[in-house]
Amino acid sequence: MIPLRNLAIIAHVDHGKTTLVDSLFRQSGVFRENQAVAERAMDSNDLERERGITILAKCTSIVWNDVRLNIVDTPGHADFGGEVERILSMVDGVVLLVDAAEGPMPQTKFVVMKALKLGLRPIVVVNKADRPDARADEVLNEIFDLFVMLDANEKQLDFPVIYASGRDGWAARHLTDPRGDLTPLFETIIDFIPAPNVDREAPFSMLVTTLETDPYLGRILTGRVQTGVARLNMPVKALRNSGEPLENARLTKILAFRGLKREPVEEAFAGDIIAVAGLEQATVADTICVPEVMDPIPALPIDPPTLMMTFSINDSPLAGREGKKVTSRMIRERLLDEAECNVAIQVKESEDKDSFEVAGRGELQLGILIENMRREGFELSISRPRVVYKTDETTGQRLEPIEEVQIDVDEEFSGVVVEKMGFRKAEMKDMRPSGGGKTRITFHAPSRGLIGYQSEFMTDTRGTGVLSRLFHSYAPYKGAIVQHRNGVLISVGSGKAVAYAIFNLEDRGIFFINPGDEVYEGMVIGENNRQQDLEVNPLKAKQLSNVRAAGKDEAIRLTPPKVLTLEQALSYIEDDELVEVTPKSIRLRKRFLDPNERKRLGRNKED
Repeated sequence: MIPLRNLAIIAHVDHGKTTLVDSLFRQSGVFRENQAVAERAMDSNDLERERGITILAKCTSIVWNDVRLNIVDTPGHADFGGEVERILSMVDGVVLLVDAAEGPMPQTKFVVMKALKLGLRPIVVVNKADRPDARADEVLNEIFDLFVMLDANEKQLDFPVIYASGRDGWAARHLTDPRGDLTPLFETIIDFIPAPNVDREAPFSMLVTTLETDPYLGRILTGRVQTGVARLNMPVKALRNSGEPLENARLTKILAFRGLKREPVEEAFAGDIIAVAGLEQATVADTICVPEVMDPIPALPIDPPTLMMTFSINDSPLAGREGKKVTSRMIRERLLDEAECNVAIQVKESEDKDSFEVAGRGELQLGILIENMRREGFELSISRPRVVYKTDETTGQRLEPIEEVQIDVDEEFSGVVVEKMGFRKAEMKDMRPSGGGKTRITFHAPSRGLIGYQSEFMTDTRGTGVLSRLFHSYAPYKGAIVQHRNGVLISVGSGKAVAYAIFNLEDRGIFFINPGDEVYEGMVIGENNRQQDLEVNPLKAKQLSNVRAAGKDEAIRLTPPKVLTLEQALSYIEDDELVEVTPKSIRLRKRFLDPNERKRLGRNKED
């Protein structure tokens, strides 16, 4: 049998782990010399390619010097932490990738904390070591300090260090060493990461860590074989984490990871990472085993969600024009499927059965779910994000989620950032120069204060700032946060927007629509210059008369509208507004389209 090593590559967003895996593929012979391969081959999802981030954890396998390396590429964003926590239970070591200029970031801290808690020993790779602003020695000290802060043991603190450039495909044990290929990294992985410590003579068992569906094979469950041997068509059962039996079945398919493909095999041995088909009810955190096994494999608890949104049917006048999946039954099935595959998401149905409370780790995670649904043909109405509160069991005090926010900005912008974070009830914990005229500021801020701040932050720092967030803890409620958003412009009629009307209303505010766009009564079409909402008529055309004007009509020149992305729209709306999401459009609207109903509810609120 070929020797095995199971490892995960962990890093902060954009520190280059998927690019490094590409180079490992090339140098291990997974790709032919002349084979055309897309960049970031592991980012197979359309959204991953568009955004340049890893959303789903993925397994792959390469062979180097007759040793098989099962590699897991993990998400770097804390919103997808549910993926990271489960995946780490399948591996025996981690390769921690850190940018040679940026150093450890909040998500680095998040994934390292999970790995250290599991007792995994890391190999530290200082990536992008050829950057002109690289500060490799300082970054190495920062990594060591981070490990100490996270209570790493002596073995974990005695980590090997590799300097590398994933993009250029070289690695070295010292910065002064010749820069050839990735051989030093391959050798360190094989020498340092232990072979799986498993019992191949015991009865078969494996813990499910990811779930997906296939149109031909049905449910595909991925995990590491903990004990014994999995054989095709062998009878198995599924056990809940509590030990309760779930179902009996047969393994109709066993798939092993070979390069970027999954290949069918007749059997798989303890220590290997495989995917199996044939079970209809088993899900993530369940144990698949032979009938004589009685005890499930312990599964890691998942951090609770901190943010929720309400998903409901699209009941606007334009509903059903662009999407085919519009009923609450279809939305319900899709959300329940998502909750089953993604353990970090929770779905709760409302009493009227028309809306669903969807809770997750953050705006990005829920935004990705909504984007996937609209691409699948769904139409939805989405509420403003709101945080998930808790109650202290001993004092009865209301608790809210607090996030650790790390901000890197040019020194000239640090003042405005500190001021804006102060408005959001954030407490500054640290402020220090980080080289190159930049300042690194660390805050503890309520999650609700950060909703919608990203776009304002980018404006304040002229696009040069970097903001990273990480769930820290629950803490006592910090009081009301003053909102600074202006009122909105609301359409009073339904039809197609007219350029002449928009031109005459431009001094009222900024528009979100173009001439010719379909609008309806109660739709939000722009932002008012003042604090109050304003109802306007974007349908009013120029009145023609038989009196000849003294001057010729001038061509109308309109200011380009402000087009909101899905994430910007979700963070922009207030509690009395919704985002209408369809496969082709993102519209803002008032929750109640009738102006009389809005006024009546407004009066009741004041009373």
